[in-house]
Amino acid sequence: MLALSNFMRRVLSGVIKPGVPRAMTINAWRQESETPSLSEVFRTIAVGNGGTSRFRRFLAFIGPGYLVAVGYMDPGNWATSLAGGAAFGYTLLFVALLSNIMAILLQSLCARLAVASGRDLAQACRDAFPKWMSVPLWVFAELAIIATDLAEVIGTAIGLNLLFGIPLEIGIFITAADVFLILWLQNKGFRWIEALIISLMALIAACFVVLIAQADPVWGEVIAGFAPSREIFNNPTMLYLALGIIGATVMPHNLYLHSGIVQTRAFGLDLPSKREALRLATWDSTIALMFALTINASILILAAAAFYTVGQNDVAEIDKAHLLLEPLLGSSLAPVLFGVALLCAGLNSTVTATMAGQIVMEGFINLRIAPWARRLITRGLAIIPAIFVILLYGSGGVGELLILSQVVLSFQLPFAIVPLVMFTASRAKMGELVAPRWLTGLCWLIAALIIVLNVNLLSTVLLG
Repeated sequence: MLALSNFMRRVLSGVIKPGVPRAMTINAWRQESETPSLSEVFRTIAVGNGGTSRFRRFLAFIGPGYLVAVGYMDPGNWATSLAGGAAFGYTLLFVALLSNIMAILLQSLCARLAVASGRDLAQACRDAFPKWMSVPLWVFAELAIIATDLAEVIGTAIGLNLLFGIPLEIGIFITAADVFLILWLQNKGFRWIEALIISLMALIAACFVVLIAQADPVWGEVIAGFAPSREIFNNPTMLYLALGIIGATVMPHNLYLHSGIVQTRAFGLDLPSKREALRLATWDSTIALMFALTINASILILAAAAFYTVGQNDVAEIDKAHLLLEPLLGSSLAPVLFGVALLCAGLNSTVTATMAGQIVMEGFINLRIAPWARRLITRGLAIIPAIFVILLYGSGGVGELLILSQVVLSFQLPFAIVPLVMFTASRAKMGELVAPRWLTGLCWLIAALIIVLNVNLLSTVLLG
C-alpha cells in the first residue's frame, strides 16, 4: 500500500505521466518536483468542471496572459518604440509584429510546460540539468529580471516627474514603496492582482486611443510599416533598436512568469482536463498578446506621426517626448494622457517582475524568502545603476540606459528559450502533451533568429 501511495503521489505531482512508460518519465528528470510554484497561490482559482459551460471555464482562465502582456507596455518598451518611431517612422512596426508572433508561440510553450509537467521553467531547469548548467542559467535569469526592473524604476520615476514634478532621484526611491501594494493584493487573492493589471491596461489603451486620434497618422503608411524591410538588417542603428524592441517584448522573465502563474488554476490532473487547460491557457495568452500588440504598436505610431513627420528624429528620451507632445499635437491634454499611461505601465510592470523574481529564485535554487524581501533586493539592485546614471548624465543618460536594458534582455533570451523548447519537445518529459513538431520547429527558428541578430549586432559593435 505504501508503494502504491508513493506511486500515486508521483503521478499527481507530474513526475509520472499517464500513458508514458514509468521508467521513461523517472529518468526524464534528474530530480522530482516537490514544492509547487508560487505555493501561496498554487491552484487557488477554481476553473469549474464538466457541468460548467465552456465559456465560464474560459473566463476562469483569463488573467495570466494579461500579466505576460504587461511586457509589451513596460517603460523600457516605451523608450525603444519612441526612439524607433522618431528615427525611422513606421518601418519598425514589422519588428513589433514579428515580436508578437514570437511571444505567442513561446508563451504557448510555457503553458504547455506548466500543465504537462507541473513545473515552471525555473524548476524544470533545476530538475533537468546538473548544477554547473542550472546555476549559470539562474544567474542569467536574475540579470534579466534586474534589467527589467531597472526599466520599471526609471519609467515609474519619469512618470512621477512628468505628472507631479517629483525629481527623478526621489522618484526612484519612491518606487520601492510598491512592495506594500503587492503585499496588500497578495493577501486579498491572486484574482485581485489580475484585476489590477487588466484595469491598468485598459486605462493605458484608453489614453492611446485619444493620443493616436490627435496625432492623426497616415494609415496607409502605418499598414506598409508592418511589411518587412531589408534596411532593418543593413542599418546598425535600426538593428540595435529592433533588438531592443524584441527584448522589450519577448522578455525572458515572462517565460518564467507564465509557466508559474498558469498553475494558479485548479484544473483537473487527468489527460482530458489537462488538454482543455492547455487550450484555454493558450487562448488567454494569445488574445492578451494581440491586445498588447495594439498598445505596443500605438507607442511607435504615435512617435512616428508626432515626431518623425516633422523632423524630430532624435526623440529617445521619454521626458523629451512628453515635452514635445503639446506643441506638436496642439493639445494640453496629450502630455497628461502620456504621463498617466506611462505611470500605469510602470506600476503594472512592478507587480509582474516581483512574481517572476520569486519564481526564478524558488525554482532554480529552492530558496524561499518573503515576497517583500525579494522585491526590495531586486529593486535595490536596479536603483543603484539608475541613481549612478542620473547623477552623472542626467535625464538624457536615463533614456539611453532604458534602451540598453532592453538590448541586454535580448541577449538573455536564448538562455531561456533554448531550455524551454528542449523540454516541451521531449515526449519523456511531457508525455501526451509533447509539443507538435511544427511548433517546436518554429520556436527553434525563433531562437536561431535571435541568436543570429545578437551575434550580428555584437560583431558590428566590436568591429566598428
